[in-house]
Amino acid sequence: MSRNPSIVADVGGTNTRVAIAGGARIDRASIRRYANADYSGLDAVLAAYLAEAGAPDNCAGACVAVAGPVHNGVAAMTNLDWTIDRTSVTRATGAVHVAVLNDLQAQGHGLGHLAEASLRTVISPASTPPKGAAQLVIGVGTGFNAAPVHDTPAGRLVVASECGHVSLPVRSSTDLQLAQAVEKLHGFAGVEDILSGRGLEQLHGWLAAEIGHQIDRKAAEIMAAIAAGDDEVATKTGQTFVRLLGAVTGDLALIHLPFGGIYLIGGVARAFTPYLASFGFADAFRDKGRFSGFMRDFPVYVIEDDYAALAGCAVYLQNQISGHSSVS
Repeated sequence: MSRNPSIVADVGGTNTRVAIAGGARIDRASIRRYANADYSGLDAVLAAYLAEAGAPDNCAGACVAVAGPVHNGVAAMTNLDWTIDRTSVTRATGAVHVAVLNDLQAQGHGLGHLAEASLRTVISPASTPPKGAAQLVIGVGTGFNAAPVHDTPAGRLVVASECGHVSLPVRSSTDLQLAQAVEKLHGFAGVEDILSGRGLEQLHGWLAAEIGHQIDRKAAEIMAAIAAGDDEVATKTGQTFVRLLGAVTGDLALIHLPFGGIYLIGGVARAFTPYLASFGFADAFRDKGRFSGFMRDFPVYVIEDDYAALAGCAVYLQNQISGHSSVS
């Protein structure tokens, strides 16, 4: 580890992960996970971590990845009532260099710094990607979001977005009925309302109601029923979820042209990895009419490393400290 380590944190909608980093690498033995519901804010989480792990001497920096929009170094959580800014992180850690990133931006900065074993191929590349080709990270977990990644002469540019709140795609009468049901509940039918952990629960409840049953299940219970393979509603839920995920991923591919690869991340994405092929992800991804053949140029992977955002924070922070360019 570096003589002057840093603190990195990944604040999700449900849990926060914190670790110590030496340069661009995290110390995996130092990682701890905290349930957000047990704390009043990130300050309290960092205080708990430093009390357990011990505050590093001469903390070089701190970088926080946040599941929500970041404006001028201030993050407002999408699925949690916390506000995080550089001032509060500096106060909590005593760090000299401090950065606050959107969590998908952190994931983007981590691309190329993850172990090959942590990548699961969903759609193989049709050919060798061109050097410097754009990439795209898509997060499917407590929420849904994506960020394009561009390597430029000025450094890596990872562009923030909130695309989980765009309209849910409608390709059939069933899709329309689903969108209308979501709109009735939330006032708007957004992608995240279905393609997320809570969205999976809502989708399952709607499909159950369509056949006259009232079944309320948590996401973990739905995934267990899908794995068992003997529950018609759960299987239909999984198939519909994967079809919509493929369609939305294909839409994002056409918007950003990530010939360097699309990377699915997040707990829900990882949970669905065994079913992406059998539930038709690739078919839905390529279902773009006369552009269906064009879609074969985009490889798709799942990042199975739960700590990839921490790694991205460490890379970004090291680049900032060393004077190398990384743009967020």
